[in-house]
Amino acid sequence: MTPPQLVVHHDKELMAQAAAARLITRIVDAQAARGHASVVLTGGRNGNGLLAALAAAPARDAVDWSRLDLWWGDERFLPEGDPERNVTQAREALLDAVPLDPARVHAMPASDGPYGKDVDEAAAAYAAELAAAAGPEDHGPVPSFDVLMLGVGPDTHVASLFPELPAVRETERTVVGVHGAPKPPPVRISLTLPAIRAAREVWLLAAGEDKAEAAAIALSGAGEIQAPAAGAYGRSRTLWLLDAAAASQLPRALYPPASA
Repeated sequence: MTPPQLVVHHDKELMAQAAAARLITRIVDAQAARGHASVVLTGGRNGNGLLAALAAAPARDAVDWSRLDLWWGDERFLPEGDPERNVTQAREALLDAVPLDPARVHAMPASDGPYGKDVDEAAAAYAAELAAAAGPEDHGPVPSFDVLMLGVGPDTHVASLFPELPAVRETERTVVGVHGAPKPPPVRISLTLPAIRAAREVWLLAAGEDKAEAAAIALSGAGEIQAPAAGAYGRSRTLWLLDAAAASQLPRALYPPASA
């Protein structure tokens, strides 16, 4: 695993703006190197804050949006267009404002889609879509995402991988249906830790005092079953993007010496 790097910003607004600028640079670099890029989006207030900051950034036009694949780390298994779905929120924050190729926007299935209420079948279909997009250079059943972003919950959950629940223990499948999630709605679709770890870079976003304990636990050697965020890392880089409030309980030995 790659040891995590930490960047701490003064507040959540600066964190969102800096993360958006960092993401633009990463996408442009990937497109220059390979002609295309792939990013896994996250929902929640920090993920949506980043997308809104990206929408407002003048540098967003440096991205060739038609050559960007977008995936999701998890989704609430609700009807298409439901305001609580991550993809609905992402469209409002950014996606409807940029010229994406609709075929490269890989939303997770909705509960009123072709798989009906069968979340496990819907998860298997998303796994098959990921596998179809993976090439020989990816060495596995998912693409080597350029950046995979994850919000960190107050309980240390990432995507819809909650402490101690079966999904965080999955070692074979890349996507699973989640039943009985401790926060509503209880039924979800989520990438698993093996899929997350296929990413070149994993970015974990945490802002606010309610995330401080979770960040400290995940970064202090906790096990991934008890603290799923501790098990989220990239192949070449693992980056924690925090604001000062979320970093307030970190041991001083972990606190980065030069943060913005």
